[in-house]
Amino acid sequence: MRVLVVLPSVTPSDRNPSSLGSRASVEKCLRVLNTQSDSVGGDILYGPGIQFQLAPNQDPVVQMLLEVSDEDIGWLVIERIGRTLKWKFVDINTGNELAFPSN
Repeated sequence: MRVLVVLPSVTPSDRNPSSLGSRASVEKCLRVLNTQSDSVGGDILYGPGIQFQLAPNQDPVVQMLLEVSDEDIGWLVIERIGRTLKWKFVDINTGNELAFPSN
């Protein structure tokens, strides 16, 4: 199982982003992309082939762990989330950042 850390992207206009957003906004953005907790206020958000782990009671969300549980489905979901939300995904084993080429 591959594990990635999810971080805010750095843009030229915002060199030091502090978070991915409030916990509520992160959950709302991911819910639209078919990824959500199985209980209100849960720290694990489940999606097709993936699951995000949020730090308990952390608000705003500074970073998250992302586990890929199904390689066949998970990568398509991660690519869609990466392109839509402009988050940075870094493999914790290699330190490599995933790149999502623009269409």
